[in-house]
Amino acid sequence: MSARKVLAISSAGGHWVQLRRLRQAWMDDCQVTYVTTKEEYRKEVLADEGREATASTQFITVVAANRWQKLKLIWQLLSIAWIITTIRPDVVISTGAAAGYFALRIGKMFGARTIWIDSIANAEELSLSGQKIGKYADLWLTQWEHLASPTDNGPQYRGAVV
Repeated sequence: MSARKVLAISSAGGHWVQLRRLRQAWMDDCQVTYVTTKEEYRKEVLADEGREATASTQFITVVAANRWQKLKLIWQLLSIAWIITTIRPDVVISTGAAAGYFALRIGKMFGARTIWIDSIANAEELSLSGQKIGKYADLWLTQWEHLASPTDNGPQYRGAVV
């Protein structure tokens, strides 16, 4: 059996920090492709993984974009679509924001299992991406118990995961 392919994607900053804190879940027996919006994180991935980027660990950057930068959002969407089409991940996991939203939507279309973990910084309400991603996530988590839904139609609280 071949190694499970994981696409771990997030925007830079706190989203990235939280995503990287989850890496033990997939580090040992998966082919991991990290995707983010900041090239400087490549050194961190290589140092933390304790090896050069190989077939089991890749690092890719996409353009940073937000809802006010429509052309950059389109470019980001197309880049993520290309990455997913090329890699064909079994699992797509994200802590946000726009890049993760696009990846979960596209990954789902390609049959990937999808996991969204809303940012711990969103203590009062779910992030905009987190509010919109729910129906496309196989596992939709919030890190704040009061933001969880008592039904399966909203995010679940399973503890502070990052």
